[in-house]
Amino acid sequence: MKRIVLAISGASGAIYGIRLLEELCEKGVEVHLVISGWAKTTIAAETDYTVDQVIGMAAKFYEEGQQGASVSSGSFRHDGMVIAPCSMKTLAGIACGYAENLLVRAADVTLKEQRRLILMPREMPLTAIHLENMLKLARLGAVIMPPVPAFYNNPRSLDDIVNHTVSRVLDHLGIENTLSRRWEGKI
Repeated sequence: MKRIVLAISGASGAIYGIRLLEELCEKGVEVHLVISGWAKTTIAAETDYTVDQVIGMAAKFYEEGQQGASVSSGSFRHDGMVIAPCSMKTLAGIACGYAENLLVRAADVTLKEQRRLILMPREMPLTAIHLENMLKLARLGAVIMPPVPAFYNNPRSLDDIVNHTVSRVLDHLGIENTLSRRWEGKI
């Protein structure tokens, strides 16, 4: 069974993390979830989910202040970590090694152990600082996957757009899915 660490930070776009959580659980993946304080606010403001509903989906939940949690150690084995969405504050913390909370510490350890780290930065426009932090993390092995919509699959709803992005994240985790129509080429 796969084991994934999923973190939801306070950036806009909490639905990406929630939809990913739903799909991972449906696939039988053991999800260890970290939700930041601001993410709780964003979940309530942007979605029809309650924080308790989101927490209830995960195999294990950790508060961001639980620095001694299992996911803060390199000895905790997992198949990858995703931060969806990833705020610029969280991104900067990871890029600078400033592990002030469990979310950033778990990402720091994921990089240290050379495991897959996928970040979904959600901000625009991007400043040079944002871009430099993303470049630094990409050079360290993180996968930077901003939730940029694709239109070749003719999305008809917000769900279609979210599902396409989540499908691409699942692909990078090596998890089969049929959430979105794949490009078949045009001749």
